Amino acid sequence: MRRTLPVRHRQVTPPARVSAVDTTPYAERLTVRTPVDGPGVLASLRCVMGNDLQSGVRPETLLITVSGTDRPGVTSAMFETLRRAGVEVVDIEQIVLRRRLVLGILVTAPRDWKKLRDAVQATAAGLGMGVEVERGTGDNRGRREGRSHVTVIGTPLKASAMAAVAGRIADSGANIDRIERMARYPVTAIDLHVSGVDPERLRTLLSAEAAAQGVDIAVQPSSLLRRAMRLIVMDVDSTLIQGEVIELLAAHSGHLDRVADVTDRAMRGELDFEQSLRERVALLRGVPASALDEVYDELVLAPGARTLVRILRRLGYRFALVSGGFSQITDRLAVDLGIHYSRANELEIVDGVLTGAIRGPVVDRIGKAEALRHFAAEVGVPVEAVVAIGDGANDLDMLEIAGLGIAYNAKPLVQEAADTTVNVPYLDTILYLLGISREEIEALDLAHGLVTPAPPVR
Repeated sequence: MRRTLPVRHRQVTPPARVSAVDTTPYAERLTVRTPVDGPGVLASLRCVMGNDLQSGVRPETLLITVSGTDRPGVTSAMFETLRRAGVEVVDIEQIVLRRRLVLGILVTAPRDWKKLRDAVQATAAGLGMGVEVERGTGDNRGRREGRSHVTVIGTPLKASAMAAVAGRIADSGANIDRIERMARYPVTAIDLHVSGVDPERLRTLLSAEAAAQGVDIAVQPSSLLRRAMRLIVMDVDSTLIQGEVIELLAAHSGHLDRVADVTDRAMRGELDFEQSLRERVALLRGVPASALDEVYDELVLAPGARTLVRILRRLGYRFALVSGGFSQITDRLAVDLGIHYSRANELEIVDGVLTGAIRGPVVDRIGKAEALRHFAAEVGVPVEAVVAIGDGANDLDMLEIAGLGIAYNAKPLVQEAADTTVNVPYLDTILYLLGISREEIEALDLAHGLVTPAPPVR
């Protein structure tokens, strides 16, 4: 990594903000016939549409489903035919899978609906498309309570895994209302819109299935917070970067094996973090401060780290690094990546040599949670709008209080406690959990003259 001058201030001034499977519309079979004549036949749906109509009578509608090889002009031709009939549009859904188009249009039914049916069929035939016209009543069913986004991530994502996930959702009594693909490279990520079951219950059901199928599954309540500006709080060692900084430093002191063993046990939650940290730092006594520069140059970012930060910064997100590591490293990472805030432990240096001590209070499990709250207040967002990402036991508290806690390639203890897990080696996979697709990422980069990096699939 390129070397930069150490920073003295922990807040970095940010630059200006830059500014489907189950989607067929529902049409209930005709159960009540009402007279339809006179000028009011196409009266605005604002007056007559809705399931809660006091009279219990819903207007007749037509569900038009067009399918065939996708080509320019299909949608415009169909709506030109509907325009001539003077109908109102109630709902539209359209998907394209491998150039195969499925277009669903729900409209009010005119008095002579068979005439419209014939016109629609003639238009479709002229386009070389198939079409079905079904008469019914009313609009789509309103989505039930208990709405969630379920994101399934696999490398690869096998049909057996999707069958198991869909089966567990069905067993819970919930319904899949919509499915869309978020990414096909370097992972396959599918987002399911689910309703009819409490998100916490669904998360419990699917977490076991995720482990059984070898996929990652994130369950998030449907909320406007998913679209709002958020704060991302990240651990550093084994999250933002590959490996542990203290182990790289220990290689300069001749105590690598001992430090690595204690680090691993601490991250699994077997040791008190502060005690173990002070024990490991003591082994660094006598290491020249210049070793920090060498270690910084050796750091390797997690694949997708720069993409994650770059994309979300353009969308107005704020970032904070909260680490049980060392500020001499994390502050420089913040500058290099354009991250707004950083908090970590400070190694004591006297006469250009590490003393084996830490200056000030230790940033431990409790300290990380306090830092998250502090940065959220600084940014002006509730903790419910914070995404926390970590891998070790000292991340547990901040993962718990955040609106979305993500265990990234984490220890088993952390995976069991977090809202969701990501076990693929691509940090930008987290973008898919936030509802941002790979296509949108690539388009945003292209608009800024960049080509989104394509990491090798592991």
